[in-house]
Amino acid sequence: MAITSTISTATSRRFERVAAVDPDVADLLAAETERQATTIDLIPSENYASAAVIEAIASVNSAKYSEGYAGKRYYQGNRYIDGIEELAISRTKELFGAEHVNVQALAGVPANHAVYMALCQPGDSTMGIEVPSGGHLSHGSPVTFIARYYRPTLYRVDEVTEVVDYDAFASLARECRPKLIWVGSSSYPRFFDYKRLAEIALDVGSRLVADIAHVAGLVAGGVHPSPMPHADVVTTTTHKTLRGPRGALIMCREEFADAIDRAVFPGLQGGPFQHHIAGIAVALHEAQSEGFKAYARQVVSNAQALAEALIEQGFDLVSGGTDIHLMVVKLTSLERELTSKLFADALEASGLVVNRNPIPYDPNPPFRPSGIRFGTPAATTCGMKEDEMRKIAQWTRAVFDGVEDSSLHQRIKAEVAELRS
Repeated sequence: MAITSTISTATSRRFERVAAVDPDVADLLAAETERQATTIDLIPSENYASAAVIEAIASVNSAKYSEGYAGKRYYQGNRYIDGIEELAISRTKELFGAEHVNVQALAGVPANHAVYMALCQPGDSTMGIEVPSGGHLSHGSPVTFIARYYRPTLYRVDEVTEVVDYDAFASLARECRPKLIWVGSSSYPRFFDYKRLAEIALDVGSRLVADIAHVAGLVAGGVHPSPMPHADVVTTTTHKTLRGPRGALIMCREEFADAIDRAVFPGLQGGPFQHHIAGIAVALHEAQSEGFKAYARQVVSNAQALAEALIEQGFDLVSGGTDIHLMVVKLTSLERELTSKLFADALEASGLVVNRNPIPYDPNPPFRPSGIRFGTPAATTCGMKEDEMRKIAQWTRAVFDGVEDSSLHQRIKAEVAELRS
């Protein structure tokens, strides 16, 4: 295939076994490996797992069926599988202070679906934050199945400050009286006041569910407030800032344990992915280290340095900055009109990988939104610090000014690859 000419010999050798069976897939795997090694990943929902986590994912556990839970399986041969799953559960409890943990949900959205199934009946009212205001589709977006089976009400951040107005949030909750209140985000760059949200939920007879998929690693690292003392249920993915494999955790009060477990299995899925649960157990062990705490601190420090540098370069950010690992640049505030797709494509051509993102009260439709989302988890994993963040902001401005200058993009791409090396 033509792509092989751009791949180093060392990268190609990593997939020799695959190449012997399927050279087309081997070429594509090698090309993706090379792409990741020569670009800066600024997508806040992406990260790099350790070699130990990857080795666990690639283990013989990938072929094992284990429907049910530890000690109560429907298949034989799960003695060691049980041990791994129990490790993942105990480490989650220790790391986050959870009363009960389910590690079997296949991803973040299935985990959230399990919470709906466990705690709601069809037709119940729910409440969450809309996607343009930073929320997630699974918190009640009308394009998901949730709007078909439940009655979601979506909250918008304040139009001026672009942050949550808790008095307005409480007023809306009193109007819709939701069974569940979801709090969490994909692009909201500020802390949530979990204590205040729990008070709002209690006032209207709701259950509070905190989706910390983006910030779980920051919570584990002690640089982000934990929702655990306040929320009835907490869900999270296990990659992103936690640096594990793709997967999910559901943490809840003991009173909801049976309902959550039944919703996951047999309610929504069959056999869990035990190779991923092994990888999750390893990642949770890594997250208990002092090195991981230092990593979490650097993620936030890098994000704040990048946000400050982007503002210095003339960019306007949603809410004016960030408390966490991500930020969103508003293209509507810039001195020239530019689509998010054109800008994101130009940044990728320059070796800077970002994603298009809606902004609060976005005048444009979802497929061509008015924002660009930046994050620092993956770059921090690569060892980058504040100086590199300032360089990224300078490159971003140069690409903006020369968005259609392919020679500029190639020059910056070479500089990015040199930095990554």
